[in-house]
Amino acid sequence: MRTRLTERLGIQVPIVLPGMSWISKPPLVAAVAEAGGLGLLATGPLSPQETASSIDRIRELTDRPFGVGITLMMPGAAENARVCIEREVPVVNYQLGRAEWLIKAVHGYGGLAMPTVTSARHARSAEAAGADALLVTGHEAAAHGERVTSLVLLREVRRAVEIPIVAAGGFADGQGIVAGLALGADAVAMGTRFAATQESGLHPNMKKVITEKAAHETLYTDRFDGMWARIMETPTSRRVTSRPMGVFASAWRAVVSARRMGLPVRPVLRAVWAEPDRLRLLAHFGAAMPYVERATLEGDAEAGVQFVGQAQGLVEDVPSVSDLVAALLEQVREAQERLASLR
Repeated sequence: MRTRLTERLGIQVPIVLPGMSWISKPPLVAAVAEAGGLGLLATGPLSPQETASSIDRIRELTDRPFGVGITLMMPGAAENARVCIEREVPVVNYQLGRAEWLIKAVHGYGGLAMPTVTSARHARSAEAAGADALLVTGHEAAAHGERVTSLVLLREVRRAVEIPIVAAGGFADGQGIVAGLALGADAVAMGTRFAATQESGLHPNMKKVITEKAAHETLYTDRFDGMWARIMETPTSRRVTSRPMGVFASAWRAVVSARRMGLPVRPVLRAVWAEPDRLRLLAHFGAAMPYVERATLEGDAEAGVQFVGQAQGLVEDVPSVSDLVAALLEQVREAQERLASLR
């Protein structure tokens, strides 16, 4: 399947693994690359040293193109980005921060800069800044999608920009790939679908839970990690998002978050107290991450909270990545044949 993006990157299929913390680790990234797609390493919980070793490990596992995801607003993100630049990672995906310097550096070695956007306005801004492609995240997606569904958002963004688009949010099968391409995308990202594969870093128990959940069993809220996000609906997720966080709780959680990330507390508090929005986000991050770790790393679906997309309702098994991609391509063929038969 050839699109502008597959030709630009030298990959065989227009399928992308997004960077999911503790899930998109070297074995999964490399497996997606070996199957012909593009895998993005998640660096959110990684130190620069861990990022460097993860990139090196991916290159030990595959000689095919891959990428790295960077959340620029998080502490340590700039250092992780510099590691990617030093190692000339083929694709750098970034979000939540100004990135002109990063785009220039990535272009300096011939790499592709691909921001994550959630609106046509952000898409136009990213294109004007020099981005080569966009990861466009719709409402159905796990974690931080926006309020417009992929069906409408893709068309809106496609009309706004000329550069290639990777569609994310609600895609988990071959029929979805065909739909995404028909809506103007050049590739489709499948976070929740790839999370439930054998090579995924997600705990096996949570993979099983995903196969048992229906599409409607998610929550979309800004009371979990401080940004609008989609999480699996459970008694625990309902409880922890039932009320907003007050200012004193925010300050305490910011301290906890700083300590967890190995940052000096006083400079962090001085900085975020002057910027209440950053204080709130850091506080929510500090409150949310232990819940995410319990689910993602420990497999505790009762006490933990899992980022997941509505596409969980389409996930019924936990195959290897190679078997999954083969099945997806067969579904694409079937969908194309059905469309060709219409009069």
